[in-house]
Amino acid sequence: MVMNGLVRGRGGGGSRWAAAGVLALAALVGTGAADADAAGPRALPAGCSGTSPITCHYGVAPGDYDVSVSLGSATSAGQTEMWVESRRLMLPATKTAAGTVATYSFTVDVRQPEGQPTGEGGTGTAGLDIRFAGSSPQVSAVSVTPASHPLVAYLAGDSTVCDQPTAPYTGWGQMITTAVGPGAVIANYADSGESSGSFLANSVLFPALLSQVRADDLVFIQFGHNDKQTSASAYRSNLTSMITQVRAKGGVPVLVTPPVRRLFDGDTLTPTALHINGLGVDLPAEMRAVGAAQQVPVIDLTAKSKALVESLGPDTSAELYLRSSVDGVTDNTHFSQYGATRFAGLVRQGIEEQHLSLTAYLR
Repeated sequence: MVMNGLVRGRGGGGSRWAAAGVLALAALVGTGAADADAAGPRALPAGCSGTSPITCHYGVAPGDYDVSVSLGSATSAGQTEMWVESRRLMLPATKTAAGTVATYSFTVDVRQPEGQPTGEGGTGTAGLDIRFAGSSPQVSAVSVTPASHPLVAYLAGDSTVCDQPTAPYTGWGQMITTAVGPGAVIANYADSGESSGSFLANSVLFPALLSQVRADDLVFIQFGHNDKQTSASAYRSNLTSMITQVRAKGGVPVLVTPPVRRLFDGDTLTPTALHINGLGVDLPAEMRAVGAAQQVPVIDLTAKSKALVESLGPDTSAELYLRSSVDGVTDNTHFSQYGATRFAGLVRQGIEEQHLSLTAYLR
């Protein structure tokens, strides 16, 4: 059996204890029949069922968990994707040759309700859900154990960031998970329709996120799409309040300017696309100014996404968003899975440029 692991060391980041409860998770380790006799039936790990997709459920308490999976089969080639909870992609389509088993490790955030904190799209099921999809999913083993001291990267944002429950809508926060190795975890608290003010005020959003923050945790803050009538002073005040409260908990705030909408005037994006709101406020410029004044890292996703979208032009850039011909809806704000993946790549680029602690855990 060939082991082709991606297990990495933890590095020095993070100090958050997982809220794992007292569950005896040794019982959740399942071992399949990757080395079984070729004539025998293929076994699935404990807690798993189905063929395509293969779904697994583990009744763990909310918290952070180290998950290790072995993909492959003694007799068949496979192509497997791994999704967790509310459509968070952990492993893109990955091929395994017959007779090969590849082992991959992740740290996964489990929360109830899963997905969007306000229950958008349903509350999901308690515990950890894993879904192995792809053209020929193969899984021979799964282990789930409480994570100790992971570096947590919290996401505060709107529908362009959140764990969208239903395809084709996809937030960049549920795609950036593929870039993060074990020892660090994405905790996505973004929620559809939120502005900087509504997110700050809703008890299940910013206050709930803040209650979990520990020393050195990162909190990525992206708002703008729904601040259409927010004044410059209110927007700056909302961002400053979040920054101050995160710092008071020992966390590290990171500002992310909002990604552009696909609204063209000729070959260039319009002011609305660039988040000049209904009051004439240049929201990305205000966020940059807050970042400079507060000495907070700023990932300029507006500038990065503008460069990407304009380089593709009015026609090709449509692939990043939702198209009627492919998705059944035309939407120049929300992303396709492909678009969310590209925008997550821009955020990853910004993480590396800002030399954030999460960089040590990037795959």
